[in-house]
Order: sequence, then structure tokens, then C-alpha cells
Amino acid sequence: MSIKRRIWALPVIATVIFGVGIAASVYFSTTAMKSIKTTETIDYPVLDRSKNIQADVQGIVDALKQAVGEDDKKGLDAIAERAKKVKEKFKNLASLPGQQALGDRLGKEFDAYYTPAISVAKIMLGVDQGDPQAAIGQMQSSLKVLEDDLKKTVDTAQAQFTAGVDRSADNVSRVLWTVIIAGLIVILVLGVVSYFIIRTVWAQLGGEPEYAQEIASAVASGDLTMHIEVERGDTSSLLAALAEMQSRLQNMVSEIKTSAETIKVASAEIASGNTDLSSRTESQASSLEETSSSMETMTETVKQNADNARQANKMVQTASEVAVKGGDVVSQVVTTMDDINQSSKKIVDIISVIDGIAFQTNILALNAAVEAARAGEQGRGFAVVASEVRSLAQRSAAAAKEIKTLIGDSVDKVATGSTLVDQAGQTMEEIVASVRRVSDIMSEITAASQEQSTGIQEIGSAINQMDEMTQQNAALVEEAAAAAESLEEQADLLTKALDVFKLNNIHSSAKPASRAAPVKSSSKASPVRIAATPSSSNTKTEKANDDWEEF
Repeated sequence: MSIKRRIWALPVIATVIFGVGIAASVYFSTTAMKSIKTTETIDYPVLDRSKNIQADVQGIVDALKQAVGEDDKKGLDAIAERAKKVKEKFKNLASLPGQQALGDRLGKEFDAYYTPAISVAKIMLGVDQGDPQAAIGQMQSSLKVLEDDLKKTVDTAQAQFTAGVDRSADNVSRVLWTVIIAGLIVILVLGVVSYFIIRTVWAQLGGEPEYAQEIASAVASGDLTMHIEVERGDTSSLLAALAEMQSRLQNMVSEIKTSAETIKVASAEIASGNTDLSSRTESQASSLEETSSSMETMTETVKQNADNARQANKMVQTASEVAVKGGDVVSQVVTTMDDINQSSKKIVDIISVIDGIAFQTNILALNAAVEAARAGEQGRGFAVVASEVRSLAQRSAAAAKEIKTLIGDSVDKVATGSTLVDQAGQTMEEIVASVRRVSDIMSEITAASQEQSTGIQEIGSAINQMDEMTQQNAALVEEAAAAAESLEEQADLLTKALDVFKLNNIHSSAKPASRAAPVKSSSKASPVRIAATPSSSNTKTEKANDDWEEF
């Protein structure tokens, strides 16, 4: 817990305890007030009115006895007035909180007594006529009940009044004791808590606050030689922390001084190395420019080859389409030759039938000539006709043989032509397949040329980017050189700033590292296109360092 919270704990705890005590006091006071109010408004009025009623009833009884004994008829009127007042008191008793039943019961008991009592008195005084014995018995029994109930009511009211007074006294006593106990607890708790808070705060400080302030002022002024006295075994107090801080500051300042000297020497070496790197970067930029120019020429050549390959691919595709069409035509020719061959075979069969008919006609004509010769003169004309028919049949047979021979030769030639056409169709299919293969190869060559052109373009773009990056790197190298010089100046300023601190048994300066000889460039660099102006501002230096890390 912090010191602030511990200090605040004192009033908070006291407030809580006082609050609890006040709450208890208020509670007991409220209870006492309620008890007193109950005693004042209920218990005491019930007791007082019950006693008054008891006295009034006894007064009426005595007055009746006195009136009968003294033969005082006029006294009955006064007794009637007193009885009327007693009845009003019964109503007043019934009007108290919770006493309605009691008032009504006592009123009825009084009526049960008073009615026969006044009747007996009137009979005995001669005001009324009748036998008083029955009324006397009723009067005595009713009076006994009324007196007993009144006595019981008075005793109960007296007991309740006494108990209410006792409760009020007890509550007042509780309030008093609560206040006393709360005060004692507050004193005790505040004492204990104050002791522990003072003890823990002192343990955390480790000494007087003025001594800690003196140490802090000395450290703030740069004096780290002040001896800090800390109690034995104290490792967690403020003074112990200040002593540890002083020791670590001594070591830290010493190390920072040494590091500042080293940074100063290293920054000089970095500046020299950056100068040499700038020269090499310029040379590299020149080489990249030449490479970029060569890649542009190669890109144009590859583009031209790709265009030629695309044109050749288109021509091969056209030739492939023509070959496919030629193959389709040859296929149709083959089909037509097959049809012609089949028709020729049918013609040969028909001519064979015609030859057979001519042969049979010749035989019939020969038979007719023989028969005509047998007929003599009568059959001479028929013989002539038969001879002509035979001659025609012979010539038809000869013509049919010649046609059959020609048709057979034609069929053979058609068959040969059909075979040749089949071979031509197969050859065309092979040509189409070859043309398709050539077209596929040309397509692959075209795609490869396109990919090669794209790749060379990407290479050219990459080389251009490398060229730009090299130009930027050259500028960044110059900025880095300027930053290194600025770093050397800052290291010098840091060393001077650290001289403000006074150290114990620690050298205020360290031996700087030996400076390495700068590396000379073996090639003469050509000037770059992008020139960078060194900036000495911190923002420019940080940007250059970030860019240099990316490179």
C-alpha cells in the first residue's frame, strides 16, 4: 500500500468507527425514543385512566351506600352525573391505541353493575317499588367482576409502564456505553494504525526526508560522489534505492562516456566507408544503365520473334484448315469412286444378260432358218427374216462382248483409281495430322516466345528498378555519410555533456578504439543522375537511416 493510502487510512478508519458508533447510538436512541413515546402515549394514559376509573367506580359504590344509609334521594342525581362521567372515561380509555376492547369490556361490566345497583338504591329509598334481593345479588356479582377486572387492568398497566421506563433507561444506557466504547476503539485503533503507519513509512524512507532530498539534489546537480549512509540490512528503503541509483548512475555514465568515444571513432570510420561505398554505388549505377539498354534491345528482338511466330502460327493454322478441307474432298472422291465401281459392276452384269439374250436369239434364228429351209418355197421369206435376225443377234452379241470387254477394263481402271484415291485420302489424313502437329508446335513456340518476351520485359523492369534503387542508394549513402558526421558531432557533444558528472574511482573518459584505414575504391565511378543534398536535421537523418536499413 502506498504512503498516501496509509496516511488516508487513519481518518478513514476513524470515520468508519465513528460512523458505526453514531449509527449504533442513533439506533439505540431511536429505540429509546420509541419506548419513551410508547410509555408516554399508551402505557401511562392507560394506567392513569384505569386508576381514575377505579377510583370513580369506588366513589359511586360509596356514594350509593351513603345515599341509602342517609336516605338521600337527591344524592341519586349526583350519582347519575358521576356515572355519566365514568362512562365517558370508558370511551376515552377505548380511544387509546389498542385499548378498544378493554374500554368496551369495562364499560359493559360497569353497566352490568350500575343498572341493578341504582335499581336497588331506588327501591330502598322508596323511589321505586319491588323486591331488591334479586337485584342485590346481581349487583354484588357484577361489582365483583368489575372490581377484579379494574384491579387486573391497573396492575397490568402499572407493569407495562414500569417495563417501558426500564426499557428507556436501558436504551439510554446502551447509547452511553456505545459512545464510550466507540471512542475507546477509535483511540485504540488510531494508536495502533498510527504506530504501524509511522513504522512502515520510516522503513520505506530509511531516514529523514531532508537527507533524501539532499541526496536527490546532489544527484540532480551531477555530483555522484556523495556517500549515502544506509542502515545495515536495508535493501528496500528510499535511501537504499537512492544509493543503488547513485551507484548505477556512476557505472552508466562511465559506460556512456566510453561508448560515446567509441561511437565518435566508429562514426568517422562509417563516414569513410560510406564515401567509398558511394563511389562503388555510382559505378554500379553506370553498369546497370548499360545492362538496361541491352535488355531493352533484347526485348525488342524477342518481341519481333514473338510477332513472327504468331504470324507463322496463323499461316500454319490456315494451311491446316486447307489440308482438312482437301482431306474432306478426297474422302468424297473415294466415296464417289466406290459408287462408280459398283455401278460398273452392275453394267457388266447387265451386258452379260444382253449377251445371253443375243446368243439365245441367234440359236432361235438358226432354228427358224432350218425350219424355213425345210418348208421350201413357203418358208423362204421366213428364212430371210430369220437370217437377218440371226445376223442382228450375232452383231448384238459381238457388240455386247466388246462393251463387256470395255466395261470390264473400265471397272478395273475404276478399281485401280479407287485404290489410288484411298491412298491419296490416307496421304491427306497424314498431311492433315502433320499440319496439326506443326500448328501445335508453332502454338507452343508462340506461347514460349510470348512468355520469353514477358520474362524479358520483367527482367528489364527489374533492372530499371535496380537502377532506380541504386541511384537512391547512392543518395542514401551520401546522406548516411552526412549522418555519420553528424553522429560524430553528437558523440562529441555527449562526451562534453557527460563531463558534468563527478565520478568516484572511475575514469571519466575511455581510450577510443583505433580508427581503421578507409578502403580505397579500385574503380573510378561515373557521376550519377540523382544528386542528394546532405541534411543536418534530425528528421532527415532518421529518414536516411530507415532507408539505408531497407537497402
